[in-house]
Amino acid sequence: MFTGIIKAVGVVALADRREGDMRLTIRSDDLAWQEFEAGESISVNGVCLTAVELLDNGFVADVSMETLEVTALRGLSAGGRVNLEPSLSLGERLGGHLVSGHVDCIGTIMSREARARSVKLEIEIPAAFRRYVARKGSVCIDGVSLTVNEVSDTVFSVNIIPHTVTVTIMGDYQKGTIVNVEVDLLARYLERLLTGGDAPGITKDFLRANGYA
Repeated sequence: MFTGIIKAVGVVALADRREGDMRLTIRSDDLAWQEFEAGESISVNGVCLTAVELLDNGFVADVSMETLEVTALRGLSAGGRVNLEPSLSLGERLGGHLVSGHVDCIGTIMSREARARSVKLEIEIPAAFRRYVARKGSVCIDGVSLTVNEVSDTVFSVNIIPHTVTVTIMGDYQKGTIVNVEVDLLARYLERLLTGGDAPGITKDFLRANGYA
């Protein structure tokens, strides 16, 4: 599990295509790599990857064909910048929201607009996933925990504060940028409860009556 609070920005040193999958070598001077071990989970642009080898200033990870097909990692190449977050340890502050590192879909930046010192982004995602995005709810974009500002039929918007622009790759985003999107876990579980889970007594009326809808 992760929090959506980026700990470092890394650079892709090597993106080695291997018979349909890919081996990534990522380097960053901003994490204490000597404290990690092979087998650690590390979020790369919101995708949970396993470090198969630790380096003095980074790590190596394999990206499966399945992951390449369903995430924006397939577009990575040497020199590209990525958001990094090690897995959450018990007892750590949960500064963002619970993030699994299992990307739901790919989104597209439809617009970027300066708002005072912040940046407003409008993001389009496939129609099948829009029902999981709610105004003032949480969403994870390339591993960054964000609050949804507005939702329309085709896009939703988020506000990126100056600090986030500086310490993540979001400062690089332009119209047309492809991003990884993970919807809020609570939205997923709520749908399960409402559409045939193991608690048939929970209905929309029940949730509304108890302040959850």
